[in-house]
Amino acid sequence: MRKLLIAVLLAAPLMASACNTIAGVGKDVGAVGNAVSKTAEEAK
Repeated sequence: MRKLLIAVLLAAPLMASACNTIAGVGKDVGAVGNAVSKTAEEAK
């Protein structure tokens, strides 16, 4: 049980940083999508 608790405590910061990275990628992808949409509207 103690080993599991230590593993969870060590993994928590890594999982939190991964969530931040994934959120950042999501924002970047959204920004690209908005830019493509805007360009498509202007090309009409």
